[in-house]
Amino acid sequence: QVQVVESGGGLVQAGGSLRLSCAASGSIPSIPNMGWYRQAPGKQRDLVASITSADSTNYAESVKGRFTISRDHAKNTMVYLQMNSLKPEDTAVYFCYVGVLGAFYWGQGTQVTVSS
Repeated sequence: QVQVVESGGGLVQAGGSLRLSCAASGSIPSIPNMGWYRQAPGKQRDLVASITSADSTNYAESVKGRFTISRDHAKNTMVYLQMNSLKPEDTAVYFCYVGVLGAFYWGQGTQVTVSS
């Protein structure tokens, strides 16, 4: 079993910053692919950023240049999402995922609200 826990969400004004953390634990035999999705009310869940086991990163166009995903190399199963220059349209529940042996595991989500 794999457990995924996110933290770091909250309320911030437009232009502000937040850092989300994601910690995975359990049966993870190697450095996993990890990433973040987000889901706004009434909308589908969309990819925000991902990082592979080799630390290759990928971002949604809407967050490029503002968000940075990184891995804690002391704990290869912890990743962060640094979010700068936040906009009201970034408001959503942010979900972390971990890919292990072809299966995906999700956290419970953390709310990010950006006020204008």
